[in-house]
Amino acid sequence: MAAQPLMGKVALVAGATRGAGRGIAVELGAAGATVYVTGRSTRERRSEYDRPETIEDTADLVTEAGGTGIAVPTDHLEPAQVRALVDRIADEQGRLDVLVNDVWGGEKLFEWTSPVWEHDLDNGLRLLRLAVETHAITNHLALPLLLRHPGGLVVEMTDGTAEYNGTHYRVTFFYDLAKSSVLRMAFALGHELGPRGATAVALTPGWLRSEMMLEGFGVREDNWRDALTKVPHFAISETPRYVGRAVAALAADADVSRFNGQSLSSGGLAQTYGFTDLDGSRPDAWRYIVEVQDADKPADVTGYR
Repeated sequence: MAAQPLMGKVALVAGATRGAGRGIAVELGAAGATVYVTGRSTRERRSEYDRPETIEDTADLVTEAGGTGIAVPTDHLEPAQVRALVDRIADEQGRLDVLVNDVWGGEKLFEWTSPVWEHDLDNGLRLLRLAVETHAITNHLALPLLLRHPGGLVVEMTDGTAEYNGTHYRVTFFYDLAKSSVLRMAFALGHELGPRGATAVALTPGWLRSEMMLEGFGVREDNWRDALTKVPHFAISETPRYVGRAVAALAADADVSRFNGQSLSSGGLAQTYGFTDLDGSRPDAWRYIVEVQDADKPADVTGYR
């Protein structure tokens, strides 16, 4: 078995049913961690997403990877449920070393072309609650446990770096506000956690080949390149495990505090730590997006993965 630098460490991945959350949970498990995985989709009940992925499946994948996966159904908008989750981790483990806030749930709520005055208001406000309020609730209730031992890490998952989002309109008013809020949340947490011996960062994957993205393009992971005929820039995409390896590398870094309060990307951290995606490549999506895609150049990932 490969080295497991996180053996004995305890992680909570909030929002681990699918996508980046699942990839992160599995890679933390591969590094030896005990990983609590939460979400609202279980084998007994689906969320409004009505998709087949479940937190139990994620927990099984964590264990298969070499860690210990523990699935706990949790709605992170409900403080009582989050408090019960944290109490359970405290009772069973006595510590929390890594907290990953990956709750999102907004794919079916935002409208790609609607300005704020035309966007469905209930959907927009629901998006903000799922994407921002869940993170605040979870931080409020979980951070006292994380701070019991020095060296804790909080990872706020978002879409886009602070540098990119600071000068680019992201999709729609509500989406833009949600993703920018999470970036700022990591910055604020850095100020509150740093003096107390913990670290907070914001982290974005690149163009993620999540279950929903692959399905939307009509491809699978084993034939994802077939989508390039319609969407050539999809060539820069990455698996959810790539950003998972970024989190595992951060969690195993004794000097992770040097990143406190910063905005990071999977591609950027791959250059720092030397990990690769599952195919052995190192896609650097946010550099590619700026230098190739946004520059209206033909799709060419040479030098970017």
